[in-house]
Amino acid sequence: MKIEQIYTGCLAQGAYYIESNGEVAIIDPLREIQPYIEKAENDTATIKYIFETHFHADFVSGHVTLAKETGAAIIYGPNANPSFDAIIAQDGQEFTLGNITIIALHTPGHTMESTTYLLRDKTGKDHAIFSGDTLFLGDVGRPDLAQKAADMTQEELAETLYNSLRTKIMPLADDVIVYPAHGAGSACGKNMMKETVDTLGNQKRMNYALRSDMTKEEFVKEVTDGLLPPPLYFPLNVKMNKEGYTDIDKVIEKGTRPLSPNDFEALANETGAIVLDVRHQSEYVKGHIPRSIFIGIDGGFAPWVGALIADVQQPILLVTPEGKVEETITRLSRVGFDNTLGYLDGGFDAWKKTDKEYDTITSIDASKFKNILDKEAVPVFDVRKESEFIAEHVDKAHHTPLDFINDYLSEFPKNKSFYVHCAGGYRSVIAASILKSRGIHNLIDIAGGFKDIKNAGITTTDYVCPSTLK
Repeated sequence: MKIEQIYTGCLAQGAYYIESNGEVAIIDPLREIQPYIEKAENDTATIKYIFETHFHADFVSGHVTLAKETGAAIIYGPNANPSFDAIIAQDGQEFTLGNITIIALHTPGHTMESTTYLLRDKTGKDHAIFSGDTLFLGDVGRPDLAQKAADMTQEELAETLYNSLRTKIMPLADDVIVYPAHGAGSACGKNMMKETVDTLGNQKRMNYALRSDMTKEEFVKEVTDGLLPPPLYFPLNVKMNKEGYTDIDKVIEKGTRPLSPNDFEALANETGAIVLDVRHQSEYVKGHIPRSIFIGIDGGFAPWVGALIADVQQPILLVTPEGKVEETITRLSRVGFDNTLGYLDGGFDAWKKTDKEYDTITSIDASKFKNILDKEAVPVFDVRKESEFIAEHVDKAHHTPLDFINDYLSEFPKNKSFYVHCAGGYRSVIAASILKSRGIHNLIDIAGGFKDIKNAGITTTDYVCPSTLK
């Protein structure tokens, strides 16, 4: 038996490859399926099953294409209603894979079709669970994503999740290995650990949601407390996962269309496409196409695209570093953004050589910012997450989190300069690009973010440990 976790950091997502005696199961595959096919070929094995723990909201799974290419059966748990052929497993239904058995444990709560898959080894011993978004390490799945589909409140879903955990998962032995669908950084939970594999026994000891003396009322309160609104692209990804989607090869073929600066500009005007610049923030601030949006490929790219662009049908034109076009299109497609129309051939340098108009962002380092603050009080806007801001921030700074930057447009000064920062310089440039696209140009970015601000000796609030925040 072989179990391999295939973890994608920018999505904080874990897919799983399981092989036994020449048969393979894939759990929650990414949209680009070739790596799974190649792994099976290298093992001289056949992909037999594709297990889906639920209809994912934060990424588009590769289940439909993988089934078409391999003939493997797609398996969902009870209550699933996909538009394509799939086995809808009954609670407790067993599936034989080589010398091992995989059992569907219906664990509703995150969504009503959510299912945990229990793996028993060839001796019949419980070995591992693939818990999807039901159980994370340090947390559980948020219970508010299925409200419309299930016609239930988040409190009712949380009660359902409480029952699932205590009747299906907590009775399992402590040495059972937990393989979750997500880790720290995912929007599907609140307080996940940075680790991506653990034992159930350790989770029973340290995961707040698995306290043995926890009442249902306490669970509902703690699980629902502090939930931010889910990103707007989530229901669109669920729709694609339920109804199907275009093969990724066709998406890449359409998107890898080289465009001259003139053709690029004409197509943007003709289609209303967003110009998405994925270069490093240090390059973007020095020069970029006016009204383009910056979301760098080297950061948390796909989730920020989903949160800030939101509409997966939005036409997109790309400005990328050399050699990064196909990677960018692939990562966009992972979160359902399939409508890439082409890219700027020759990159931003080609744009500049045509003498077309371009824009810049004023950016200063933290030491210069300190000199300014020593002389006068100036407006400072912090675009980090709420937990980061509450833990520690520049004295008298305004909080305008990047996730919801469009809701704060009226708070930014219109007629005087203001300063924007994040933790390290990535998110503040995203925010600056969005503000400039909205006609707000009187901003100054603080390069290096809060880390450099602290090192420069700028006055900040007293530190509050994030673990104490409720």
